[in-house]
Amino acid sequence: MRIPASILESSTALTALAPMQDVTDVCFMQVIAHYGCPDYFFTEYFRVHDSSGIDKHIIRSITENTTGRPVFAQMIGENISDLARTAKLLSHYPVAGIDLNMGCPAPRIYRKNVGGGLLREPDKIDRILGELRSAVDGLFTVKMRVGFEDTANFDQILNLIDKHQIDLLSLHGRTVKEMYHGAVDYNLIAHAVQRLSCPVLANGNISSAATALAVLSQTKAAGVMIGRAAIRNPWIFQQVRQALAGEPVLVVTLEQVREYIDRLHQMQITQGIPERGRVSNLKMYLNYIGQGVDAAGVFLHDMRRAQTEEELLGLCDRDLLSYPQAPFAVEPYSGLFARPQSETQKPKVAEKA
Repeated sequence: MRIPASILESSTALTALAPMQDVTDVCFMQVIAHYGCPDYFFTEYFRVHDSSGIDKHIIRSITENTTGRPVFAQMIGENISDLARTAKLLSHYPVAGIDLNMGCPAPRIYRKNVGGGLLREPDKIDRILGELRSAVDGLFTVKMRVGFEDTANFDQILNLIDKHQIDLLSLHGRTVKEMYHGAVDYNLIAHAVQRLSCPVLANGNISSAATALAVLSQTKAAGVMIGRAAIRNPWIFQQVRQALAGEPVLVVTLEQVREYIDRLHQMQITQGIPERGRVSNLKMYLNYIGQGVDAAGVFLHDMRRAQTEEELLGLCDRDLLSYPQAPFAVEPYSGLFARPQSETQKPKVAEKA
C-alpha cells in the first residue's frame, strides 16, 4: 500500500507525538486526541528478530485507532532480512508508513546493537536503509539521535538518509549516551535541515508552545516531535497550533489537569488493569504531570509515597482542586524531577523512549 508523500506536506509546521515504549498505545493516543491531536502518531516499537511477529498489543494502535490521524509503525532491530520481512507484514495494515528506530538510548537496547546502538555502524545502517527502502512500498521514515557517544558519524549518516531517499527524519539533538541529560543541540538539527532533501522533525526538550516556536525558528525544521512534555501537558499540540497561528495560547487550569488524570485512570480501568498496576502506572504519568503542579514539589513528594489508589487520587484532589482555577505551569518547574527518590520511582519513559 503506497501512502502519498503529500501527507507530510503542510502550510504550517507539523507536529507529532513521539513514540514512547509502554506509553503511546492506542488508549493513550485517544486520550491525547481528546485534548488536541498532533498531525501524526508513531507506535511503540515492534521488536524485530528471527522469530518475531506482529505484536498484537501494538498493532491495535493502528487497527483500532479512532483519532483520525495517520499512524506510523515503528520497528527496532538489526537483522536486515527480519526488518524487511516485518516491514512488508506491517505494510498490509493501514499504516501511514514504516519508521526505523535508530535512537533509543536505553542501555539494555543499545547493548543489543539496536536502536541508538546502530549509530556506531554507518556501514550497517547503509545496508539496512537500502534493504528497507526496497521493501517499503510507501513512506519510510527514521527516528535517530545525532550520534552515539559523539557526533563523528553524523554527516555520514545524514548522507545515507539522503542516499536512500528517506521520507522524513525525526531527529533528537542529543547523543545516545547523553540520554535525556544536558542541553539539546538544536544547531545540529538545523545542520540536518540544511543538508537533507527530506523534512526534519526537531525533537528533544520541546516543553511548551513557546519552546516549539523558538526551536522552529532556530532550526527551520518542518515541525516538532514532542514526547514526555505531552504526558505532562496533553494540550501542548493545541497550544503549538495556536501559537503558530498567532492566537492566544490556552491557559490550562489545575481543575482541567485533574480531569485529565481521571481520564488516564479510567483508561486503565477500561483495560482491566488491577489496582496495583493502576497505581504504578498513574505514578508514572504523575511524575511528569506533577512538574507543573507546584514549585515546591510537595505534590511529587507525597504522590511518590502513596500506596493505594484511594490515597493517590485523594492527593490529586487535595493539590489540584483546592485552587481549581490556578494555572498549570506552562513550563515544568525545574529541578523537581532531576533526582527521583529511588530507583523504583524513576520514570520508565525516560529510559525507554
